[in-house]
Amino acid sequence: MPDKVPYSLAGKRVWVAGHRGLVGSALVRRLKSEDCTILTASRQQVDLRSAEQVNFWMRETRPQAVFVAAARVGGIHANDTRPAEFIYDNLMIEANVIEAAHRYNVEKLVFLGSSCVYPRMAPQPIPESALLSGELESTNQWYAVAKIAGIKLGQAYRRQYGCDFISVMPSNLYGPGDNFDLMHSHVIPALIAKFHRAYVQETETVEVWGSGKVLREFLYADDAADGIVFAMKNYSEEEIINLGSGQEVTIRELAETIGKVVGYRGRLAFDTSKPDGTPRKVVDVSRMAKLGWRAQTSLEDGLRQTYRWYV
Repeated sequence: MPDKVPYSLAGKRVWVAGHRGLVGSALVRRLKSEDCTILTASRQQVDLRSAEQVNFWMRETRPQAVFVAAARVGGIHANDTRPAEFIYDNLMIEANVIEAAHRYNVEKLVFLGSSCVYPRMAPQPIPESALLSGELESTNQWYAVAKIAGIKLGQAYRRQYGCDFISVMPSNLYGPGDNFDLMHSHVIPALIAKFHRAYVQETETVEVWGSGKVLREFLYADDAADGIVFAMKNYSEEEIINLGSGQEVTIRELAETIGKVVGYRGRLAFDTSKPDGTPRKVVDVSRMAKLGWRAQTSLEDGLRQTYRWYV
């Protein structure tokens, strides 16, 4: 199949599925600078887990481009305690939206995966070719399996029907609009909430889960949105493509930076009885770099903007 790039959003009806989420809301912000009509649907309007409701919405609105940013997401605790929701909801959302996109002749679709799809012990930085090359990280396997199914679904529709569907794998995301619930959030919003509370209450220590030694890469949500729109316009291949900052930090360094941003002056206490997750996780972003895209926001700047929003 020939590459269908560059793809223009000018004058197009563009549906952001999951527009209230972290990435979805950033995509809506980013698309305002494009000459397109942004389509959104609340959960009250369309339950994406219902094929009937998704088909009705697509038939009525006829989007020409679709970003599948809708997903059931959460941190280690959420994945561990609600595995059925994480696998079922994500499978239903992606299957319904991708099938309806084919049925109603969507010109281009971007499915958002996650760096969680890669094996626990993948080579670092993680190349796209590492997909399905080893055992998944057990703490988020339900989410990862559902996301892998979404990737394969897009590839299958591309092969069988010639659909211009692509899959982008963002690394760990953070930013305004994140979920700051301590038991169900990812590491950055959880730490921001903890440090803010410690700052306000003037407590002497902040507890951080795990050893603090594991390495992670973080991508600011508005950078992610810019990269996803860039991929929509400039990428058209079956193979997945990574999206990341290319910078990695230890959880200790991350916690220290958040403490600095919040203005907290107490101590860090690492709870080594809590799981660390994958020892190191940074994605290989060389393919996006070759296409001409790089993240622009430093971790400290992104954390400052996120904390400002949270406060």
